[in-house]
Amino acid sequence: EVQLVESGGGLVQPGGSLRLSCAASGFNFRGYAMGWVRQAPGRGLEWISDINFSGGSKAYAVSVKGRFTISRDNVKSTLYLQMNGLKPEDTAVYYCTKYPGLIGASDYDYSVRGQGTQVTVSS
Repeated sequence: EVQLVESGGGLVQPGGSLRLSCAASGFNFRGYAMGWVRQAPGRGLEWISDINFSGGSKAYAVSVKGRFTISRDNVKSTLYLQMNGLKPEDTAVYYCTKYPGLIGASDYDYSVRGQGTQVTVSS
C-alpha cells in the first residue's frame, strides 16, 4: 500500500522559511516522479512543483519559482520542499503526490497523495 506522510508545516511570518518532508513507503520510490501540490481555503488543488525519478529534472509553478526548491533522497525514500520568502498567499495545505511514471505529467489528477500539512503565513 502506498503511503505518503507529509510533515514540517506550521505558522511562519512573511519572508520566513519552512522545509516540508514527505516520507514515502509501500512502493519503489526511486522509480517514480514525485511532486507537491497545495490547496488554499475555498480553492482547488494547485500544482507547484515536480521532480523526476532521479532528481535530475525539476519544474516549478511561476508563483513559487525562485523561492521554493524541490529535492528527493532516494535512499531515504523522502521528498522535500524548501520554501523561502514565504508570502501570505502561500497559505494552504501542502500535499506530496506520487506520479504514475518516471516523469511528471501535466494531466495527472494527483489522486495519489498524502494527508497534507498545513502551512500558514501570517504576521
